[in-house]
Amino acid sequence: MSPHADRKWWQSGVIYQIYPRSFQDTNADGVGDLAGIERRLDYLADLGVDALWISPIFPSPMVDFGYDVADYTGVDPIFGTLADFDRLLAAAHGRGLKVLLDFVPNHSSDRHPWFLESRSSRTNPKRDWYIWRDPVTGPNGERLPPNNWISDFGGPAWEWDEKTGQYYYHAMLREQPDLNWRNPGLKAAMLDAMRFWFDRGVDGFRVDILWHMIKAADFRDNPPNPDWKPGMADMHKLLQLYSTDQPEIFGIAAEMRALADSYGDKLLVGEIYLPVERLMAYYGKQGQGVHLPFNFQLIDAAWDAAALHRMVGDYEAALPPDGWPNWVLGNHDRPRIASRVGEAQARIAAMLLLTMRGTPTLYYGDELGLADVAIPADKVRDPRELREPGLGFGRDPVRTPMPWDASPYAGFTDGEPWLPLNPDWRTRNVAAEAPDARSILSLYRDLLRLRRAHPALSVGDVRLLSAHGHVLAYERTAGNDRIVIGLNLSNEAQQFGLPEGSPMLTTIGDYVPGKLGPDQGVILRAVA
Repeated sequence: MSPHADRKWWQSGVIYQIYPRSFQDTNADGVGDLAGIERRLDYLADLGVDALWISPIFPSPMVDFGYDVADYTGVDPIFGTLADFDRLLAAAHGRGLKVLLDFVPNHSSDRHPWFLESRSSRTNPKRDWYIWRDPVTGPNGERLPPNNWISDFGGPAWEWDEKTGQYYYHAMLREQPDLNWRNPGLKAAMLDAMRFWFDRGVDGFRVDILWHMIKAADFRDNPPNPDWKPGMADMHKLLQLYSTDQPEIFGIAAEMRALADSYGDKLLVGEIYLPVERLMAYYGKQGQGVHLPFNFQLIDAAWDAAALHRMVGDYEAALPPDGWPNWVLGNHDRPRIASRVGEAQARIAAMLLLTMRGTPTLYYGDELGLADVAIPADKVRDPRELREPGLGFGRDPVRTPMPWDASPYAGFTDGEPWLPLNPDWRTRNVAAEAPDARSILSLYRDLLRLRRAHPALSVGDVRLLSAHGHVLAYERTAGNDRIVIGLNLSNEAQQFGLPEGSPMLTTIGDYVPGKLGPDQGVILRAVA
């Protein structure tokens, strides 16, 4: 039997993130919906991905576009109904596609019934389901927040409630009060919400800001960040030493993992922005944490062969024995890869992502080479940009509608899109790129086809080859299958002695042995 025969589906699979507001609208309101995702399932199956991660679809006031949840067991009418979700899930499963939901356990909406009860009085049974604290008295007798913690959206993380005379804590917007996971009743209710969706047949969850969920019990001040300077986001003024990444979180992650495992082959992906040495702890002891703590290193990495070589090697070396790697180039919060490295190198990035050992996650539209879209001031929707304007941290530019064709509004909607389209939508769209063998969409399809056909590329071992100039090279092996990847991270030709082999795919142009052209990547079937 092959040593890779017992792999889980998510170890050989590829995840595709859908931002539902921007994928496909079917009712002309300018906002994508569940029926729209169902309409595009054939595209996703043909692309060659294995699972869909759908950003939040729960009922919400949409202050933070679904990350402010008002009901963890429903569907917001803007996206459809529970029946629509059930149809989507059945249709996806019918095409062999898994479905992951975005679970938001750190905070709810301030309009969630739980918070309305919690806020109603200090004696309400749900008061302790959220984090309430008394004020402290300043040197001049003034009322001050309980500590110095800063919201990720800027400004104090504490909001005064006049009626009950206490502050509540919000790591994000004031409309997103943090839940108190130290309360057994709250924890049980949230695990029940996960169970609700598992019972409906979902294949797993991406767990939002997992590392935020527990705070230090003594709520001491966070220390100042010595590296902060003007122009950086307000949240970085302090080191989040006591407001995040507390040891008690691992017990909660273990409970989530036990629940997921009780339903069979389910997947938990944890959003965790921490250094690698801390990230590894979220795999849990003996695999009792999340299956995949998101590895975001490529998002911020210097686009340099030597730096990437070190980063991959250090990450692989840090993995626990039972830890499976994962890689991601972008998401709904961070700049698109084509904007970070340019269109030519975005093709190199695609080859890197889909040939590296581990589970890759694609962000919708990256397969078209979409770049960040400039949003006019009167079209800005992101509360982060509205809270801290001018710092360039807005997320609207990476959440724009998916361009499907050259018809009005790119086939995304028959109404006015909730965000502007990419300016080149008439030529950069699915219908235009699909028949073009030289398009980046065709490259993604070819890469996914190769990955599916060759266990060496999906679940095989990896060995980094010696770094040389601007070339990153590594080999993937499974049994007798040996595949070598060479990536030129520059726009100049590079001499590099890759092992002898036959070209399986290039990012652009023909491969000349011993040489990589500008912005060229190659996959070789190595000679045994």
